[in-house]
Amino acid sequence: MADHGKRSVAETFSRLRVQGKTAFIPFITAGDPDLATTSKALKILDSCGSDVIEVGVPYSDPLADGPVIQASATRALKNGTTLDSVLGMLKEVIPELSCPIVLFTYYNPILKRGVRNFMATIRQVGVNGLVVPDLPLEEALLLRSEAIMHNIELVLLTTPTTPTERMIEIAKASEGFLYLVSAVGVTGARSNVNLRVEHLLREIKKVTDKPVAVGFGVSTPEHVKQIAGWGADGVIIGSAIVRQLCEAATPEEGLKRLEEYTRNIKSAMPLR
Repeated sequence: MADHGKRSVAETFSRLRVQGKTAFIPFITAGDPDLATTSKALKILDSCGSDVIEVGVPYSDPLADGPVIQASATRALKNGTTLDSVLGMLKEVIPELSCPIVLFTYYNPILKRGVRNFMATIRQVGVNGLVVPDLPLEEALLLRSEAIMHNIELVLLTTPTTPTERMIEIAKASEGFLYLVSAVGVTGARSNVNLRVEHLLREIKKVTDKPVAVGFGVSTPEHVKQIAGWGADGVIIGSAIVRQLCEAATPEEGLKRLEEYTRNIKSAMPLR
């Protein structure tokens, strides 16, 4: 099993908690504009101080994703990006990164490959964690036992509309951290973060001591400060990161923008 001596996601959060820091978790779509650029982007995100990086496997029917990430996935698929080519790229780049990688993929590609086979494959590549946005809790139990067997942290999501009892079950079953979706609906940068998140964080913290990271709609240093101030253990930024790469005229320009944006966000991460 390839372990590369890297810290697990849970260990990363424990270390940050001791230091009083909030985890910075960028999300990037693999293969947009191409896998070589994704590989360079991962190295930049790592060297700019990302604590965990989420890598999205492009999927043709991304229900949870907003327009920016959907368009990004569509471009990546048009370029011929596949799960195998993403894993091939990760196998090369992960040994060069210091932070753990969490793979973000829909459930169908996992089922197609067979759950056990899928877990064994991503573990071999050096992936630490897994987020499956369309995975119902009931199905998560099967996935979770295979994930534990292969030393993969299966991160589960909870939303503002999740009933409390169910949220408690999800928190119990989630590994690495609990992913709090800050808004109902799809991902995308928003001008303000749902104020209900502050209340939700308090509710979740009453029932679990697992770290909680907030995502969906986070894009500015102000958002980051606000969410960290509410007691989140981590902040996930997706659409705004993807946009740095896709709105640039060239991949090189995109990587430059990515670095600048990441440094700005990272310097806004307050001590708690």
